[in-house]
Amino acid sequence: MPVAPPPGWAPGDPAYRRITVALFLAGLATFALVYCTQPLLPLLADAFDITPAAATLSVSVTTLSMGVALLVFGPLSDSVGRLGLMRITLLVAALIAVASAFSPSWWILLALRGALGFAVAGLPAVATAYLREEIDPAWATPVTGLYIGGTAIGGMSGRLITGWLAQGFGWQIALGGIGVMSLVIAVGLGVLLPPARRFTPTPLRHEELLDNARRMVADRGLLTLYGIGFCAMGAFVAAFNGLSFRLAAPPFGLPVGAASLVFVTYVIGSFSSPWAGRLAARFGFRAVVPAALAVFVAGVALTLAPNLGVVIVGVGVITFGFFAAHGVTSGWVTARAANRGRGTGMAGSLYLAFYYAGSSVWGAVAGTAWSWGGWVAVAAVSGGLVLIAWVLALSMRRVPLAPARPYDAPLP
Repeated sequence: MPVAPPPGWAPGDPAYRRITVALFLAGLATFALVYCTQPLLPLLADAFDITPAAATLSVSVTTLSMGVALLVFGPLSDSVGRLGLMRITLLVAALIAVASAFSPSWWILLALRGALGFAVAGLPAVATAYLREEIDPAWATPVTGLYIGGTAIGGMSGRLITGWLAQGFGWQIALGGIGVMSLVIAVGLGVLLPPARRFTPTPLRHEELLDNARRMVADRGLLTLYGIGFCAMGAFVAAFNGLSFRLAAPPFGLPVGAASLVFVTYVIGSFSSPWAGRLAARFGFRAVVPAALAVFVAGVALTLAPNLGVVIVGVGVITFGFFAAHGVTSGWVTARAANRGRGTGMAGSLYLAFYYAGSSVWGAVAGTAWSWGGWVAVAAVSGGLVLIAWVLALSMRRVPLAPARPYDAPLP
């Protein structure tokens, strides 16, 4: 007779605190590494004598390779486990970041950024599945929101640190500084995370892998959630790529360090994501996600104002709406997949593959849009994508509910 797994960790357990702290910091390091070149786009364009559209590739090539790697690491984690994969890949990514500071040419920098994206994907590929397994189900969604909040702080700190280091010491020191910070966090991740108690490895069989993939794309609800991630992330990265150029250009003309301060608004995401997760546990994902996306598109509209203060408020509203929508949607994906049997790692990987594909495609489009029509064109791209995501979220009301609750609860 099979032995029942131990209960998941809950508030009051020391391991619960260690997991929440470790995953928060790991999320911070991951997304600091991924987006640290975003505030440097004007500097990279000047340093390597390239166009704005080409400069955005330093972000897009990273997220594109992440999307590919997610399709590998997610299924692999179902067989080999989550812990070792998260620890090793974050360490390798940090080492590559340090190496990128010594890039002698644009193409070598792009190659290293692509390698970094592949390595760093190991953590986001499995983090939500790990939390769903090891944390008590009643607390898994809020803790997932806290992890997503860590990614928000990471996006902010990566941009702030590189912006100010680059202004004082150049882009090489900026990238090296982010790499060293991430090395410290990678070591901390290995120390803090307790051994897995509720993970059951499954052999990596080719036929079962294909079957899991088919089930995770045949489900109408999951496919719709993947589409929301593709559009929302594409809109978010397009907006922030465009902002790097807009704030440096007239009428604002801010230096890179001052312009990077706009990314302080990312701290809003560290609150909106767990808060939205608690709302989703109470009212259901179907109510929260469309509301968060409506906030997102309102923020895009605010950034059209010619006043710097209004633009900054708009960026804060964008950040609030995006991280609320993403935190809830990512938790919904793993919960819905779990309710349909094995394959949570595959479902989470597919969601993030779509998510980062959106970042790669629309982040690069933002550079072209800026060259063609300035901020108005970038805002049109971003706002249009959010509206598509909003329509997809509303369409989930017609998708049959998964059996479990409260993660997939109906509208009240």
